[in-house]
Amino acid sequence: MRLLTKVNGLAALALAGLMNGTAMAEGLQAIGVPQPEGMGLQPAATPVAEQVHSLDNMILYIITGIVIFVLGLLLIVILRFNQRANKTPAKFTHNTPLEILWTLVPILILVFIGSFSLPALFNQIEMPETEMTIKVTGNQWYWSYEYPDDGVSFDSMLLQKDQLEAAGYKQSDWLLAVDNPLVVPEDTKVKVIITGADVIHAWAVPSFGVMHSAVPGRLGELWFEATEPGIYFGQCTTLCGKDHAYMPIEVKVVPKDVYAKWLEGAKNGNYQLASN
Repeated sequence: MRLLTKVNGLAALALAGLMNGTAMAEGLQAIGVPQPEGMGLQPAATPVAEQVHSLDNMILYIITGIVIFVLGLLLIVILRFNQRANKTPAKFTHNTPLEILWTLVPILILVFIGSFSLPALFNQIEMPETEMTIKVTGNQWYWSYEYPDDGVSFDSMLLQKDQLEAAGYKQSDWLLAVDNPLVVPEDTKVKVIITGADVIHAWAVPSFGVMHSAVPGRLGELWFEATEPGIYFGQCTTLCGKDHAYMPIEVKVVPKDVYAKWLEGAKNGNYQLASN
């Protein structure tokens, strides 16, 4: 299947290149993509990712306050209780009210964080009623996708530098773009079943807020609901061999009518989105 998929994919890419390139012609914006000198998280494209980002921002404020408070205490101790300013140091060893306070306050902070983090965790791991299922298999070193309800399956492999422009990508998309991206409809709850064919891999898409190990002989599950059409990139995040860095993940989220047309073509072996 890998060789047949590769041949079909390259033929479709060549055809798309003659029609101004797939990514350009589809009118999809690359949203989930690393930015030069970027420091923040990639834009959230699913409810799970939005919840994770909100939790991350909240904890950032809390930990910043704690760091400032502890730093202030250290400065007070350094300046007020050094040997020069405090010739005769106190000799007490306990302060019961203070010890109760510095035990109780961290507990309250952790309970507060837990009241937000546990619902976010449960939202990730509890599978809702989904509308479609995709099976993802990690291989050395490429991904295989299967739509079991529709009888569609194909391999997804890294595009080389000399293939990018023909496929409508920029040179900066190398190590991100693939020949046959995963295509899903927007506003659709997707169940993803994950496994590995050889060694342990991990399927991760930052903008979706999802990551799961692909373990040979075991099935893992995650879900997402992408709310904005666009191109989203990810990577294998578990060291899986010498070409670990060369098995990217690309997901194209499209309107439902566009997805229906793509699925019809995919059933005939054409895994590229139709040009507009």
